Amino acid sequence: KQEMLQKKSAVLVDGVILNGPIMDSKAGEKFVEEACKIIMEEVVQKADDVTEKVCEWQAPEKLKQILDLEMRDTGECHQKILQLCHDVIKYSVKTNHPRFFNQLYAGIDYYSLVARFITEALNPSVYTYEVSPVFLLVEEAVIKKMIEFIGWEEGDGIFNPGGSVSNMYAMNLARYKFCPEIKEKGLSGLPRLVLFASEECHYSMKKAASFLGIGTENVYFIKTDERGKMIPEELEKQVQRARKEGSAPFLVCATAGTTVLGAFDPLDKIADICENHGLWLHVDASWGGSALISRKHRRLLHGIHRADSVAWNPHKMLLAGIQCCALLVKDNSGLLKKCYSAEAAYLFQQDKFYDVSYDTGDKSIQCSRRPDAFKFWLMWKALGTTGLEERVNRALALARYLVEEIKKREGFQLLLEPEYANVCFWYIPPSLRKMEDGPEFWQKLHQVAPIIKERMMKKGSMMLGYQPHWGKVNFFRQVVISPQVSREDMDFLLDEIELLAKDL
Repeated sequence: KQEMLQKKSAVLVDGVILNGPIMDSKAGEKFVEEACKIIMEEVVQKADDVTEKVCEWQAPEKLKQILDLEMRDTGECHQKILQLCHDVIKYSVKTNHPRFFNQLYAGIDYYSLVARFITEALNPSVYTYEVSPVFLLVEEAVIKKMIEFIGWEEGDGIFNPGGSVSNMYAMNLARYKFCPEIKEKGLSGLPRLVLFASEECHYSMKKAASFLGIGTENVYFIKTDERGKMIPEELEKQVQRARKEGSAPFLVCATAGTTVLGAFDPLDKIADICENHGLWLHVDASWGGSALISRKHRRLLHGIHRADSVAWNPHKMLLAGIQCCALLVKDNSGLLKKCYSAEAAYLFQQDKFYDVSYDTGDKSIQCSRRPDAFKFWLMWKALGTTGLEERVNRALALARYLVEEIKKREGFQLLLEPEYANVCFWYIPPSLRKMEDGPEFWQKLHQVAPIIKERMMKKGSMMLGYQPHWGKVNFFRQVVISPQVSREDMDFLLDEIELLAKDL
């Protein structure tokens, strides 16, 4: 009867009935409920189960067939979509597995996960107070607290989609501070701008220089010592060289926690040089910034309070969930907004009924922006600073344990004593242990890590990264992050490498 009444009162435009919603809400709710059950059973409940595989490896062509990636004119039934959800989980890498050591992020934080569920369901965009009142206030509170840990009395900041973007923000901000007219007049008429970063800096510095029109040739890479730290004396030489060439130095990027070796540049000495030459000091602490939370290990970043800007990624060591990355700026005069604002009248009206200073979107490159700070905030509220500190201390203690075990075992050789959570080592299989040190030995050793990596991936027992680095042949880089990791996992890692390489 209701359907008949609806047909009688139907409003048609271009042949489309406009009465009532087009979605079946009940069916949608049921689907969400069943999909959440799969997530709970297959991801959350198995997050600390070491008997599960880290990865159910399949070659690309085989995986294409399994997943049935083709999109068709007609939608599939809910049961098939639920099966697809199950398969996506099954064949994805379980980065929350205790034996996922492959990147600079790992593990699962339950509070951060719930925060992501909330924000995904609400689907907010953080640019004006009217559409994101809670999340703008949360971001403000988190940035204020992070600034305190850096050691600044005041400051500003914004969350970005990745540390690479934070580094680009900082580079552009430093250039704007150096020559504000660039915003309106562009690159024409500017002197040759030069910036400085260590040989061990993140590749995003090169990308940012390219993207911003500075040019990769104008990034002067400073030599590092045997531990991967920038040598201040070399920085001084390069700054003076740039000035003699008639170039305009404007930025130094120091690194607190390099990607491969986990090295921390000597920030105090670098800051002295920046002050002497009037250069903006940016610290890429995307990886190492979380050590600031630890009273025991914050000494690694001694001098960071002298920086003009800092990149810090809580999604790494602190498990805030990808992506959760902040650019923090010492300047509190509105420099971020001056540099990036476009004053869109349809979004940032100045005659709103509330305090428009909370409409922070005009200091962002993005328009739509995710409420990433909420993940960090909810986790911080739940664990407290002491809980976050415990994560950092435990990760570094486990790294220290692994180092001592490596020293005890035949066939394992450290590259260097780590100062952070990056443990870099070679595994020398039995067939190479009596071989003389020379080109042939290193050539053969170079082939060992890739073979072991292939075997562990196909077995699904763990994931561990390897790479060559500055003339050193392939070595393993083990990174400890997840609070689900235990001493037993460190022992398993070494045992498993020996097992996978016993015939090499």
